[in-house]
Parts: sequence; C-alpha cells; structure tokens
Amino acid sequence: QVQLVESGGGLVQAGGSLRLSCRASGRTFSGYSMAWFRQAPGKEREFVGAVSWSTGSTTHADSVKGRFTVSRDNAENTVFLQMNNLKPEDTAIYYCAASPLTLHYDPRGYVYWGQGTQVTVSS
Repeated sequence: QVQLVESGGGLVQAGGSLRLSCRASGRTFSGYSMAWFRQAPGKEREFVGAVSWSTGSTTHADSVKGRFTVSRDNAENTVFLQMNNLKPEDTAIYYCAASPLTLHYDPRGYVYWGQGTQVTVSS
C-alpha cells in the first residue's frame, strides 16, 4: 500500500520558519512528481510546489516563490518543504502528494495523498 506521511507542522510567529517532511513508502517513485498542496478553511486546495523524484527539478507557486523550497532525499524516501518568512496567510493544512506525471500543479493529476499536517502562523 502506498503511503505518504507528513510531519513537522506546528504554530509559529510570522517571519518564522518550519520544515515539513513527507515520508513516502509502498512503491518506487521514479518519474513521479512529489508535491506539496495546502488548504485553508473554506478555500480550494492550492498547489505550493513540487520536485521531480528522479531529477530534483522543482517548481513553486508564485505566492511562495523565494520563501518556500521543495526538495527530496531519495535515499530516505522523503520530500521536504522548507518554509521561511512565514506569513499569516500561509496558515493551512499542508498535504504531500505524488503524481506519475512530470512536474505540474493540477491536483487532479495527483493520485496519492497524505493526511496533512497543520501549519498555523500567528501575526
């Protein structure tokens, strides 16, 4: 069974940093895009960033570019989201997801999802 498990969420002050982890298991992810999405109450699920499992290439949403960085450690089957200079509008549940397609932002293409980890940024 494929499983994605997020960790590292919490409560931080605006301007602070958090590092989220997503441990992946149950299959090999060669050729997959490993992504982070987030969802705030009453809002649509929003793409944050993604990394190619095989090449390490990344893409990030404009709203987080320069502040957030997606990366992966293939040896540990883990994807990371480093979040710096956090803002209150970053408050959301953050989800890890995997897609068999090349890097993209459409949640419809992501077939595996974690359960999410809460990130709360206070002003």
